[in-house]
Parts: sequence; C-alpha cells; structure tokens
Amino acid sequence: MGAVAGPEIERLVQLLARLPGLGPRSARRAALHLIKKREALMIPLSGALQVALEKVQVCKTCGNIDTQNPCTVCLDPRRDPSIIVVVADVADLWALERANATQGRYHVLGATLSPLDGVGPQDLTIDALVARAHDAQVQEIILALNATVDGQTTAHYITDLLQDANVKVTRLAHGVPVGGELDYLDEGTLSAAMRQRTLF
Repeated sequence: MGAVAGPEIERLVQLLARLPGLGPRSARRAALHLIKKREALMIPLSGALQVALEKVQVCKTCGNIDTQNPCTVCLDPRRDPSIIVVVADVADLWALERANATQGRYHVLGATLSPLDGVGPQDLTIDALVARAHDAQVQEIILALNATVDGQTTAHYITDLLQDANVKVTRLAHGVPVGGELDYLDEGTLSAAMRQRTLF
C-alpha cells in the first residue's frame, strides 16, 4: 500500500505513537483530529508544548515536576512537614494528589530498584531521602510504592537505610492490590490505603 500522507504528517503520527496508550491506529486518529481542529487544538497545543519545554523543571527538594523550583507542593504552607510520602514516579504523586490522600510532603525516587533492568540504588534519589529523613521536623516516612516485587524490594532497602533516623517508617495498607500500580488505581482505593497505612 502506498503512502496516504506526506512525510510531515507521517512524522506527526510516528511521534504521537510513542506516547503511552497510543498505538499506530490511535496515533493516526489523534493526528487527523489535530489537523482537522488546527485552530482550536493544534495551535494551542504547540504553544503549551513550547512553554512546557522552556519552563518545566524537576523540583530540587522532592523530585516533582513543575514550572517553579521548589515546586508548588513543597512551597504550600498547609503541607505537614513532619510527613514525607515516598513515591517511585511523578505519576504516583499526581495519583495521590487526585485522591487528596495526604497533606504530607513528597519524595520522588525516579523509579524502583530493578536489577533485571539495571536500576540500582545509585540511579534513585535514595541518598537525598535519607538526608531529608534526618531533618528534625520529619517524624514519619510513608513508603507509597507499587505493590510489585521491585516496589517492595525498594521499600525494604529504604527501611534498612532509615534504621538510624528518628522516624516512623510506614507503608500503604493492603488496599493496594498485589501487582497493582498507583497510577491506575481509583481515588477511593488510594484514600483507604493511605488511611490504613501500617508499620513497615
């Protein structure tokens, strides 16, 4: 079958197909929709992407992404500085925020330990977390990690490193299903899991 569009459109489709949840067919539909709605969608989207490219940065305190540094969450005076919620990824932080599950502060590891994928302790922000845990204000570290083998391995590793810090280390209750990932859970499950956290 011959090409049905010019290389510029094919390039747009190929780039969209790299996004999670979009396969080649969905990417073609999205590209066609953007082209048809050029004024209402494509122009504002390209502007938003340019602003994000220029202004979005990683928070030096917690690892969240925002247009300011420290991020909005870290600067919020209503947050409880005695609680640090540890998550693997920014998507997990956003999931907990959608559920309004905690008023604590966050620490984004960047991933979980995964020897098979070559992800070791040096690839995560564990050292920065340990340093934050030794702050006199901090009383509790909540390990809000995925209920996967890698997530639980990471939780055990961090718990061992926090032995000499004067903090309570807790984890989410088992409302989070084994094998489940935070970003895919509903708000009710996340809220219940946060309320029923237990000592690790």
